Amino acid sequence: METGSGEEGRAAGDHPVWTALPPGLLRMRRLLLVVWLAPAAVAAGLVLGVTAGPAWSAPALLPLAPMVWGWVLLGRNWRSWRYAERADDLLISRGVLWREETVVPYGRMQLVEVTSGPVERRFGLATVQLHTAAAATDATIPGLDPAEAERLRDRLTELGEARSAGL
Repeated sequence: METGSGEEGRAAGDHPVWTALPPGLLRMRRLLLVVWLAPAAVAAGLVLGVTAGPAWSAPALLPLAPMVWGWVLLGRNWRSWRYAERADDLLISRGVLWREETVVPYGRMQLVEVTSGPVERRFGLATVQLHTAAAATDATIPGLDPAEAERLRDRLTELGEARSAGL
C-alpha cells in the first residue's frame, strides 16, 4: 500500500497516491476489543468455577476465541482503509471482502466536519466526515491525526468552495 501526502496524490493523475490510516486507530480498536471481551472471560470463569467447580471453568475460554478472531479482523480492516486526494475529487477506499471505493467530487461537498470523541481524543485521533448533496454518499475517514484531519478539512473546504462557485 502506497502512502503519501495529498500533494503527491493530486499530482499523480490517473494513479492516485493512497494515504493509509495511522496505527493509533488499530491500537484503539484492539484495546476496546480486549476491554470488552476479557472481563466476559474472567466473569464466566469465576461464575462457573464457583458454582460448578474448577473443572467446569474451561468454557470461560470461549470468549477468548472471538477476541483472537477480532484481533486479526481488526488488523485486516484497518489495513483496508485508505484515501487519496486528486485534482477534482477525494477517493476513499475500504473493505476486505466487499471492497468499497467512494469518490467525492469537491464541488458536491456541502459540509466537512472533524469530530473526536473521548476515546479518540485519548488516542490522539479524529474523524473527518464529508456531507454531500446526496445523503447516501456521505463519507467518513476515521482515525486521523488531529492536525491531518484539520488540514484535510481546510483543504477540502477550500476546494469545495472553489468548485461549487461556478454552479
